[in-house]
Amino acid sequence: MEVYLDNSATTRCFDQVAALITQIMCEDYGNPSSLHRKGVQAEKYIRYAKDVIARNLKVSEKEIFFTSGGTESDNLAIRGCAYANCRSGRHLITTQIEHPAVLQTMKHLEEEGFRVTYLPVDAKGCIRLEDLERAITGETILVSIMHTNNEVGSLQPVAQAGALIKRMNPKILFHVDAVQGYGKFKIYPKKMKIDLLSVSAHKIHGPKGVGFLYVDEKVKIKPIVFGGGQQGGIRSGTENVPGIAGMAKAVEMIYGNLDQEIEKLYIIKKAFVDGVRKLDDVVVNGCPDESGAPHVVSVSIRGVRSEVLLHALEDKGIYVSAGSACSAHKPQPSATLRAMGIPQDLLGSTIRFSFSVFTTMEEINYTLQTMYDIIPMLRKYTGERTSPRR
Repeated sequence: MEVYLDNSATTRCFDQVAALITQIMCEDYGNPSSLHRKGVQAEKYIRYAKDVIARNLKVSEKEIFFTSGGTESDNLAIRGCAYANCRSGRHLITTQIEHPAVLQTMKHLEEEGFRVTYLPVDAKGCIRLEDLERAITGETILVSIMHTNNEVGSLQPVAQAGALIKRMNPKILFHVDAVQGYGKFKIYPKKMKIDLLSVSAHKIHGPKGVGFLYVDEKVKIKPIVFGGGQQGGIRSGTENVPGIAGMAKAVEMIYGNLDQEIEKLYIIKKAFVDGVRKLDDVVVNGCPDESGAPHVVSVSIRGVRSEVLLHALEDKGIYVSAGSACSAHKPQPSATLRAMGIPQDLLGSTIRFSFSVFTTMEEINYTLQTMYDIIPMLRKYTGERTSPRR
């Protein structure tokens, strides 16, 4: 049996999405900037995608910009706004548990003379609004807070943060990395006071290499890629028409039955968490109930190294992650788990299980039984203590 439980890393493409991509690559392959019929046909797919995404977010089509994925969207939002608004101030705010696409961008800007405040999180991986309020100064120009954490599934109080930011200073821009939250929650930027929103297609059963950035029409932003002036000059480069259309199709499909699918995911999550807790010396990190994301469960298993368990599960056809899978095979202690105060001896013993609309209860039961079988054996083999350390 093959069980894929690494859906926070990437998801299986919907069959209908793959079919549309193939059609565009092999038949409707024109360049949308071309003036002939093939180009006009390609441009129609761009307009279709903008219409689908804009209606989903309840925003204007002209506020949607296509990118190569979440990392580029985050870079464009943060760097583009920092450069465009630096005369108003050079202070940025983010959290300690952001994706590297945000954290590394912030560190780059620090090297360029910007000052960055990194908000701490509580034991569940959530920021405190009072910390955000204290961090805002007259020099603050941008706040970037993720919607859903990719490692533990904690949900940030994005709507409350947006209201707080705009109450304190309406000119401060609010960016949200929604790569893990989009497709799991209904997100309305205007209502939630979000100025910029990053999304990646391959997290919602779309293709890799494409995403989008929502930019409120009032936002002052500079491009970070220069070229042919496509997309109003904000993001030059020939548009990835197959990817963009495939992403739009995935949006239609994932949101077409969202409530029922999310209810199912929470049932699966609860069954998995309840089953995992039957094991000795196991800690479920973050928000294991419905206060967290429906698709992510982080489990620390005392006495078993993450990589050892990962490969032991792989041998049984079960695919999971030892943390974030977005850092190019660089095993290192999780900044998110450290920020949450996870004990040192558990940092290297944490596995992330992440589900999708394709995950079945049969797969969950098989995974749990496999863990019941192999974890005691792995502990015995490594000679680690299995009782909690005092």
